[in-house]
Amino acid sequence: MNFNSHTDGVVRVAVGLVNSLTPGERRGRPAPPPADTAAAATEGLRDGYPSHRPATEAEAAELVTVALRLREVFEAVATGDVDAAALRVNDLLEETRARPMLQRHDGEPWHLHFHGPGGTMAGDWAASCATGLALVLGSEFHDRLGVCTAPHCDRVYVDVSRNGTRRFCSTPCQNRVKTAAFRARSKTS
Repeated sequence: MNFNSHTDGVVRVAVGLVNSLTPGERRGRPAPPPADTAAAATEGLRDGYPSHRPATEAEAAELVTVALRLREVFEAVATGDVDAAALRVNDLLEETRARPMLQRHDGEPWHLHFHGPGGTMAGDWAASCATGLALVLGSEFHDRLGVCTAPHCDRVYVDVSRNGTRRFCSTPCQNRVKTAAFRARSKTS
């Protein structure tokens, strides 16, 4: 499932920022706040845009706040509260004054950006991620945003599979759950 190349990239950045900058659990282990927020923020940004420049410490600190707010959107969808997710996205859209604008840079053809020139990097990404998530929530694919259902993991994902049945953030989490289920069945046999 593809929304369009730019929206796909922006939604991947939203997932990357949430997973790299918010504490919680990852694959059965604690995921504390990152020790190097600039590296973690850069990793999250490069999930959607591999050649993105490294984030500074100041930018990363702002992106942590953005990531925490984006997490609330994924969590609301995961609990079936699309209304709450939409309200959170609307708040971000209003605060960032997100607006569509065609831009051309770095030798690329014209493409849609969701922020104007002159903003902060974190503010621009907040506007872009909020708009990307708004496009998902406003479509028939709103249930494609999720939080991993594996025990002791709260990483987020966007389900781009054809059948839309993804439940885990990663193959290791899926394998962990399947292995535990197999062992439980074997034990009772």
